[in-house]
Amino acid sequence: MLHGPKRTQARAATLRQSMSLPEVLLWQELRKRPSGLRFRRQHPAGRYVLDFYCPRHRLAIEVDGEAHSRGDRPRRDAVRDEWLRAQGVRVCRLAAAEVLADTGTVVRHIIDIAGGDYPSTAFGGPPPPPGED
Repeated sequence: MLHGPKRTQARAATLRQSMSLPEVLLWQELRKRPSGLRFRRQHPAGRYVLDFYCPRHRLAIEVDGEAHSRGDRPRRDAVRDEWLRAQGVRVCRLAAAEVLADTGTVVRHIIDIAGGDYPSTAFGGPPPPPGED
């Protein structure tokens, strides 16, 4: 299981109370467990907080607003993604504008990724055993 230290856990709890509109809209759909997928919102992982995390499929979903393309954010996101890959977690980055425009299509895309239609080569070995969520 992917966890974070107490400080990150506290930050995650705070972030759950102040989610962006695209995150809220996506959470409203993901909490319905589409295709049986269980997600956690604002999940602590090491020193990071993941927007959404599916433990069974070791899949992180990140909703990126415009700020993620400015300044040092692309570099910081790349470092974060590399750390997650090293932990055996696949990362799916979604533009906030896409979530706002068509949440249903975004959810279907997430289902496809979780179902293995887009396998990750970032890590080896078998998937986690069923029930690890």
